[in-house]
Amino acid sequence: MKSSFTFLCFFSTVSFFCFFSLLCQALERPNVLLILADDLGWSDTTLYGTTQYYQTPNLERLAKRGVTFTRAYSASPLCSPTRSSIMTGLHPARLGITTPSCHLPEVILTAASGLDAPPNEPVLQPFTVTRLNTTYNTLAESLKKAGYATAHFGKWHLGREPYSPLEHGFDTDIPHYYGPGPAGSYVAPWKFKNSGTNFDADQDVPDQHLEDRMAQEAVRWLEQHKDEPFFLNYWMFSVHAPFDAKKTLIEKYRQRLDSNNPQHSPTYAAMIESMDDAVGTLLDALDRLGIADTTMIIFYSDNGGNMYDTVDDTTPTSNIPLRGGKGTLFEGGIRVPCVTVLPGVTKSGTQSDQIIQSCDLFPTILDILGLKSETNFDGISIVPVLKGETLERDTIFTFFPHYAKVTPDWLPPAVSVHSGDWKLIRIFHGELNGQHQWKLYNLREDIGEKNDLAAKEPERVKELDAKIEQFLVDTKAVVPIPNPKFKPELHDSAQIGVPVRHQPRVHNPSVAGWTPSADCKLKIEAGTLLIESNGNDPQIVYHLPKPLLAGKYQLELTLSSNSQGQAQFFWHENGIAPTFIRHRSVLLKTNHDGEVHNYRTEFTAAHEILAVRFDPSTASGKIRLTEMKLTDTNGKIVQQWKFKPKQ
Repeated sequence: MKSSFTFLCFFSTVSFFCFFSLLCQALERPNVLLILADDLGWSDTTLYGTTQYYQTPNLERLAKRGVTFTRAYSASPLCSPTRSSIMTGLHPARLGITTPSCHLPEVILTAASGLDAPPNEPVLQPFTVTRLNTTYNTLAESLKKAGYATAHFGKWHLGREPYSPLEHGFDTDIPHYYGPGPAGSYVAPWKFKNSGTNFDADQDVPDQHLEDRMAQEAVRWLEQHKDEPFFLNYWMFSVHAPFDAKKTLIEKYRQRLDSNNPQHSPTYAAMIESMDDAVGTLLDALDRLGIADTTMIIFYSDNGGNMYDTVDDTTPTSNIPLRGGKGTLFEGGIRVPCVTVLPGVTKSGTQSDQIIQSCDLFPTILDILGLKSETNFDGISIVPVLKGETLERDTIFTFFPHYAKVTPDWLPPAVSVHSGDWKLIRIFHGELNGQHQWKLYNLREDIGEKNDLAAKEPERVKELDAKIEQFLVDTKAVVPIPNPKFKPELHDSAQIGVPVRHQPRVHNPSVAGWTPSADCKLKIEAGTLLIESNGNDPQIVYHLPKPLLAGKYQLELTLSSNSQGQAQFFWHENGIAPTFIRHRSVLLKTNHDGEVHNYRTEFTAAHEILAVRFDPSTASGKIRLTEMKLTDTNGKIVQQWKFKPKQ
């Protein structure tokens, strides 16, 4: 009896160590599944106890398998910069990708200082890089060299060919689309073209949701590669605009509306559920294929929740208890949900308050695989945290040198540093005398960033700002520079933090469908549209009666002017915010000699055009617009403005 018991114990011990050895061998080359949500805020999931409206059971299911990070950050409050940091392990400040402009036609590979700004803005914003250069070594390229099968599914937004996923180390790219959001909508039929899959046509399920379909395509790929190490880069389109969802789910959440709940968009809640369903589909596939125990899973979001668009007569979401949202350096714009599962290493169902950032994912994965880096990363490996240890980290930085005046609690161009419980924001040349401005918060005591301690803690401000300065030097960041045309008397600092759409601004009456800003007046005179500018930032806006299709257009106009400064033409694309921004505009080198001149330029819109804006100058004077028209690639006039006096 004793002999049998001893043999049984020996056999059990040997079996255990054999199993453990096999597990360790398997985890020497674990599969990697990286799931990236788009615009999913920290309070948009049920992981942190901040919502009673949304439902994310599959993310909870994932969290039970690993560690949930309560202080995970994106490297930018907007998508493309964060995505570039994930792919390279480098900070957007170093890469120069600082706005989500990688779908635009202009190829810019080097950041540069700004050239012009209206006189009410203290700084010149730098020009952003618009493509992830193939000279950078990417996560996909490193894993491919190590023998991994690589695939990208979903949103990319780091450039079209020759800067697509296929040029950055991925063997497969579905649906092979470069835009900032889904082509068309979330519910079929979609408008993807040349994807290499039946996303193009023959969509077999009417009214199918894009995330359902994309997850199915990813599962097919998993089934084909389950017997070899793989890297599946699953970057969702959800929950980015446009805002639409399954009708049944919208109605489900409409029935659950609570006017006292700050999150009360049924459409957005339905979008979150479809996003969560896709996570569940992938988890089910890993379990069914028997590879869950050999697959590392990372779930992340590219920035905070969207607080500036409108859906269901409200903002898409609320980031409470965090301040602000997408497009701002306040916590609501950069603190994001994150769950990481590394079988055999992470302790199931745990939480960590260690600070991590999107730059850390690449070095972490290489560390786990035991691979050497070809890059000096800005991020660090967070493997110690996955083992339950403390992370040795002093600071993380977030760099956003642009104006995003449409989000609540917006900030002028700024950079921030997190150090322990403290966070310092430097607003570039934010004081009227041209000096920087600072905001200091203790996030442990003040997660909502309501109490600015900069005046009370000058030494801490000095210490942390020195770290910011060193970061900017180390990354060779192209920073905002003082605007030589800045007029302090035109700068309304009291409006900082107030969304543009909520700012009191009196407009003059519309003329011929054009609405002028408070900086100019309009009238029809002698067959022209007379724009009388007072010299601040004159602009006129026209909302098109019918949207123009996405595509390439030629702008032609005839005008005379005795003002000064370059003219600029903007277009507003459907589902994209801010409404009018520099990177959806073209400059016109206008002649202000008072003579009539013709101007012509081309531009490309990635989405439907809803409205246009014309900024005729940057100084006082009179501008006479005789004619303006838009033509398509066939030379057909699609929109024309002529200004005849009333009979």
